[in-house]
Amino acid sequence: MKRLDRIHASADVKELAADVLPELCAELREEILENVSHSGGHLASSLGAVELTVALHRVYDTARDRLVFDVGHQCYAHKLLTGRREQFATLRQLGGLSGFPKPCESVDDAAIAGHASTSVSVALGMARARTLQGEDYAVAAVIGDGALTGGAAYEGLCDCGASAEPILVVLNDNAMSISENVGGMSHLLALLRVRPGYLRFKRFYRRTVGRYGSVYKVLHRIKEWVKDLLLGDNMFEDMGFYYLGPVDGHDLPTLIRTISYARGLNCPVLLHVRTVKGKGYAPAEEKPALYHGVGPFDLESGVSGAEKTSFSSVFGQELCKLAEEDPRIVAITAAMTDGTGLARFAEAFPTRFFDVGIAEGHAVAMAAGLAARGMRPVFAVYSSFLQRAYDMLIHDVSLSGQRVVLGVDRAGLVGADGETHQGAFDVNYLCSVPGLRLWAPSSYAELRSMLRKALDADGPAALRYPRGGEGKFQEDTSDRDALLLRPGKDLTIVSYGITVNDALAAAEGLSVRGYSLAVVKLNRLDAPDFEPAVQSLKKTKRLIVVEDAARAGGLGTRLLAELEGRGLKLQGFRLLDLGDGVVPQGEVSGLRKMLGQDAEGIAQCALELINL
Repeated sequence: MKRLDRIHASADVKELAADVLPELCAELREEILENVSHSGGHLASSLGAVELTVALHRVYDTARDRLVFDVGHQCYAHKLLTGRREQFATLRQLGGLSGFPKPCESVDDAAIAGHASTSVSVALGMARARTLQGEDYAVAAVIGDGALTGGAAYEGLCDCGASAEPILVVLNDNAMSISENVGGMSHLLALLRVRPGYLRFKRFYRRTVGRYGSVYKVLHRIKEWVKDLLLGDNMFEDMGFYYLGPVDGHDLPTLIRTISYARGLNCPVLLHVRTVKGKGYAPAEEKPALYHGVGPFDLESGVSGAEKTSFSSVFGQELCKLAEEDPRIVAITAAMTDGTGLARFAEAFPTRFFDVGIAEGHAVAMAAGLAARGMRPVFAVYSSFLQRAYDMLIHDVSLSGQRVVLGVDRAGLVGADGETHQGAFDVNYLCSVPGLRLWAPSSYAELRSMLRKALDADGPAALRYPRGGEGKFQEDTSDRDALLLRPGKDLTIVSYGITVNDALAAAEGLSVRGYSLAVVKLNRLDAPDFEPAVQSLKKTKRLIVVEDAARAGGLGTRLLAELEGRGLKLQGFRLLDLGDGVVPQGEVSGLRKMLGQDAEGIAQCALELINL
């Protein structure tokens, strides 16, 4: 029997003998590798956090104590230790386990996670609630060094250190986020990593001199003076944390002993843990960025298959071409160089490429500054991550009309990463930014043309495009804001972006059955030209709007308002959108089918309206 077979809850980890815990860690890695090789997922992060996770479960009972993960992509071992092993094969699938912590899945998941830099703030809120309610449970947050490139982390750390709340913040330091870390914090951590002897001295000092109160106070001041003289400043201690570390994050006995010690200190503690991203799987250790998030792969040979052309790669290629023509063009990413297709730009134009870390708000504000001085900044960012920079879009970019271009990647349905990553809200919030122009390319050709239009715009502009590649529609209609792609007399389908493919397929499928469906394509979304749709609806009187965005503030509701204003009455309509925008994980094709946005679902909806 495997050690893991005996683990059904966090409390079970405490029942195992200490000498078998390394076997448990090996089994956890084996289970993670076997399942992720079939389902895909965040591999390197979870492999690197196995010993840390076991140590935390050895000290804490996560059914009662609150353990908050930052981002949460390192939570696979946590899920296996908290009664979800039998469902682990369903990871990231429709109806299966989420790839991130999810409280509705288990009481052991303290908070939903998916974006970086918020764990300390959430954990501090829980600690303060505990104090106010007079309850007795421990609170800990696990945050990676990559998340410390995000400003929200410092807001949480600053307040937490000064709070005097008993709380443990574990800094999981692997010198990586998705790619290698950037910025001043990475240099500071590099200095702290060379001081492991300081922790040993600190524990000895507190255990011996700490018994004598008055002597301790005097010597503590002397110790702090000597420490500052020899070691320099420690930012975390200056914030008010009791700093411990750095500790080898794969040394289980030391980890368990140190975490237990930290829990008993009854104050804000920051434990600095060094781990190896991808630990235990050689390909992932050698190329942690490649194995950060992977699709299904062969365990023996590692990740295989040629890189496919995608909207992201085409965006990067076209931006390089434009940058050769215009030296004012610069590219910005928030720790997503490869994911947003900018690796080639970074190599070709190193002095005109800026990776700012997980700091989307800073990226937008910096882009505003670049634009204000005559440069042409292009910020490529995932749709769900751009949400974090909404204030800067209005305050720093929009109000002064700065010529900033946004490449909004992963717009619409993203798939297996689920609710926290679906690009469901960009249409809604970008269309509310005054003066910002928003285009939705449906093909690579349109992406290229619309990027040029965005760079030529006299104010802020954005393109939204999906994860993955183009469909059957490969034309370039970017010279028009909207157009009638296909005439019809029975019903009008209005769509934009990648969803145009399913709209056309539905119309074509029903045409062989004698039905005539019109398809109208919208290209510009901030100030949509509804005239082609209105003229078509005067004939058909029936409407379906297909859009991969949330309903509130979407194009469907805006079109209905336009029709109402014109006094055009419909015989029936349906909005096939993302509803409230909370869409679970699963294959994109399966999600479209579930939402009725695939060709079959659109056709069925059309038949229902026609036959009312």
